[in-house]
Amino acid sequence: MKKKIMAALLAGLMALGLAACGGSSSGSTTESAAGSAAPAAESTKESAAAPAASGEQTHIYVLTASEDHGWTGSVATFAKAKVEEVNAEGTYSAELITSASAAEQITTIEDIISKGEKNIAIVVQPLDDTVQSAIQQIVDAKIPYVAFDRIISGLESTAVSNVKGDNAGIGAAAAAYFVDLGLKPGDKVYVYEGDTSSVTSLRDQGFTDYLTGAVEYDGKTIADDAKWTEDDLKAITYSGAMNWSRSDTKSSFESLMGDKANTDIKWFYAEDDELGMGILEALAGGGIDDATKTAFLGNKPVITGCGGLGEFYDVLKGTNYADISGQLGGIMSVTYSPSMIKTAIQDMVDYLGGQTVEQDHVIACEIVTSENVNNYEAFN
Repeated sequence: MKKKIMAALLAGLMALGLAACGGSSSGSTTESAAGSAAPAAESTKESAAAPAASGEQTHIYVLTASEDHGWTGSVATFAKAKVEEVNAEGTYSAELITSASAAEQITTIEDIISKGEKNIAIVVQPLDDTVQSAIQQIVDAKIPYVAFDRIISGLESTAVSNVKGDNAGIGAAAAAYFVDLGLKPGDKVYVYEGDTSSVTSLRDQGFTDYLTGAVEYDGKTIADDAKWTEDDLKAITYSGAMNWSRSDTKSSFESLMGDKANTDIKWFYAEDDELGMGILEALAGGGIDDATKTAFLGNKPVITGCGGLGEFYDVLKGTNYADISGQLGGIMSVTYSPSMIKTAIQDMVDYLGGQTVEQDHVIACEIVTSENVNNYEAFN
């Protein structure tokens, strides 16, 4: 009898053991399917192979313009590289989502917020000021975010960090370069402006502020005998918005040179390398007669740009438009690299890691000339 009882007990224990093994196996399959180790469904949005966030790991959404060409498109290229770096380190996960328009970017932000995910953060390059409403939704949802390049007025204090180039410094750098090459108070200056945003306003303001002695560049202020008065500033002509367009600038410059009286303008402050390229293309093209070109170039004009465009850097290197640049009195660019998006993403990583992050994070600009151009990274 005792043997029968013992046998029954042993059989029961064996059955329980098998059931426990089966339960464990079934649970592992469910966890794998739901966890980060499971293969993720392929996203229809552009992503830099970001792993899904799990547990306490924070997932960083990086939102930029589409990866196309030019400065704005290159932001996504540099962002993708930094996202891959973050994912490789493994402390956080990151994902790049690009948008072709402000409306699409607003929808993307609203979609992210509507998911109600925990442990997320956002790094955003607002495509225009209409994204303000979506940024406010990020704030209301208490999601930490870093703003890059275009800083939405009135929301600066809500961001972990506002990362931008020194737009006012770009204007100051151009003015300092002109003064070093002989610009005198009241000389004619033509400014090719980017658009109607705060970026252009700051680049305009930095230029005039340096000339009047209100600001410095590279630790130096303009000499007292070279300072401009308010009356002197009336000699500056502004193009109006060129929409950061090379072709618009080319057409504008051709029209400007249509009046031969304008061939004596020596100083051209182009607020972007694309705009500077527009001037060069006009001088190389057939839209300006040869006599006008000769008169203009005989005045040894000086052209500045900004940004780090590879084509413009090739001009500085003497491998592009060398026949024209050789006749100029000077040509330079000011740094404002799209690679600054890497700094914006790193600011978020540092913040999540408990480090102190500078809220108003302005990245200083530098003058790039034929002498130092090989020290700087260009974009296409």
